[in-house]
Amino acid sequence: MEIDKIKAIIEAILFSCGRTVEMRELITTLEIPEEDIIQIIQNMQEEYKRENRGIEIIKMENGYTLCTKKEYYDYIYPLFDNRAKPNISNAAMETLAIIAYNPKITRAEIESIRGVNSDATIYKLLEYNLIEEAGKSDAPGKPTVYQITEEFLKTFGISNLDELPELPKYKIDENEQIVIDDIIEEKMEAPCPEREENDLINNQNK
Repeated sequence: MEIDKIKAIIEAILFSCGRTVEMRELITTLEIPEEDIIQIIQNMQEEYKRENRGIEIIKMENGYTLCTKKEYYDYIYPLFDNRAKPNISNAAMETLAIIAYNPKITRAEIESIRGVNSDATIYKLLEYNLIEEAGKSDAPGKPTVYQITEEFLKTFGISNLDELPELPKYKIDENEQIVIDDIIEEKMEAPCPEREENDLINNQNK
């Protein structure tokens, strides 16, 4: 089969499905090796960039999806949805970042990191389909745990969580979770400038 025809078929599949098409589906449909499909799609991605197209092919964890470029979102959104444009506050972005770096985290753990109630922000992120419930924790009470969605990856233009910037500030455990206890302990042990100043004055007066 000619390369141009394969490209056209891949584009048609990704466009018509409107979701992430898994690699196994492409292999079954095209009947060519996985490495050939990967190379062809990489060529398509370069062509889209070179031609300054309004769409792009994004590699997800288990396949590929065709979507519009995020820089054109403001032009597209009013045409297909009459709802108000989502307004992600700083608090919501902070909560979203915590969940992104800590897959399957509970509300209580999120609030331990942020130091404030996060019910409203979690609700909004669920409404925007940027996060989703991911089962129950083994902790007492079996609290719900949260993780980011595929919509999050598409919105921020990344293929998987490995592309997120590293977090050198906090300790990460063997399960790639931020060590919540260390953060809480760090907050509790953080020196208070006012107290340090008073201690210094008291010591000088002795």
